[in-house]
Amino acid sequence: MQTLKGVKPGGAVIVKRVLGEGSIKRRIMEMGITKGVQITVRKVAPLGDPMELSVRGYALSLRKADAELIEIEEV
Repeated sequence: MQTLKGVKPGGAVIVKRVLGEGSIKRRIMEMGITKGVQITVRKVAPLGDPMELSVRGYALSLRKADAELIEIEEV
């Protein structure tokens, strides 16, 4: 299982599903990360956390712990 956490800057992926339960899953989905959405990793902070993503035309910063809950497939 590949997750968003392992994607390098410049990589583009498609969301297969969002793992997790309850408020964590709902919060991720409210940010626009849902099944079938394309995500591009723009940057990763120098210490590795957070990641800057491009999702649905806007920039989003996401912690690696949350990125680990997003199952992806390569474009």
